[in-house]
Amino acid sequence: MRSVTYSMAISLDGYIVGPDGSFDWSVPTEEVFRLALDEVRGVGVHLMGRRLYETMLYWETAEQEQSLDDAELEFAGVWNALPKVVFSTTLREVRGNARLATGGVAEEIERLRAEPGDGDIAIGGATLAAEVAAAGLIDEYRARVYPVLVGGGIPFFPQHGRRADLDLVETRTVSSDVVYLRYRVAR
Repeated sequence: MRSVTYSMAISLDGYIVGPDGSFDWSVPTEEVFRLALDEVRGVGVHLMGRRLYETMLYWETAEQEQSLDDAELEFAGVWNALPKVVFSTTLREVRGNARLATGGVAEEIERLRAEPGDGDIAIGGATLAAEVAAAGLIDEYRARVYPVLVGGGIPFFPQHGRRADLDLVETRTVSSDVVYLRYRVAR
């Protein structure tokens, strides 16, 4: 069965964006970028909310920019080929290798798990992850923890009033100051 993973950059105090909506503190170094690229290579389909979809639209045309390095060009190719499902109540259409979800996220995950396919089902965005976590469908949490306290904003860990025991799968320091944590939900 395909695993459902939730992976984002987070501040040490647990936020994916600060109170002003910025995430400039999480600009990845080359090593952190390679880690993210390796994660995306293991994904078979990416489920995301509108905000993350709109942020990631940059990559739809990024290959045309002359300033991209080899890793960024590689990421653009992998990202653009990846099927994406966007959950939004305001968007009427999406671009690239994406489609709008027609039902709820739990139903979408169950349908994707029943279909043949390789790679993880990745969840992007805290709001969507909160819904998936509340339904008990997240199999792994992956966090790239940055050495910054932003003091508020959108939390990485969904507040769904449900306990989830976790088993540590991997931990490593990346770029001398970012810590990568990978936990599997204990079942």
